Amino acid sequence: MEKIMEPFGKRLKELRKEKHKTQVEMAQLLDCTDRHYQRMEYGYINVPSLTLIHLADYFGVTTDYLLGRTEGKEA
Repeated sequence: MEKIMEPFGKRLKELRKEKHKTQVEMAQLLDCTDRHYQRMEYGYINVPSLTLIHLADYFGVTTDYLLGRTEGKEA
């Protein structure tokens, strides 16, 4: 399986650890299964735009940062 969202997954994992959250807690926040969330962190899931916005708001970063398009977390 191809990692289509690898930069996103790396940033997501990094941000989750900064907030001291588990994958299970993040899955509950997003109302998805643990396995689905794990696949997001591994870069296997093409994340819907609403989920991307929700995560950016939750972590206080831009969507571009989450997607690996910029280095700065803030707009």
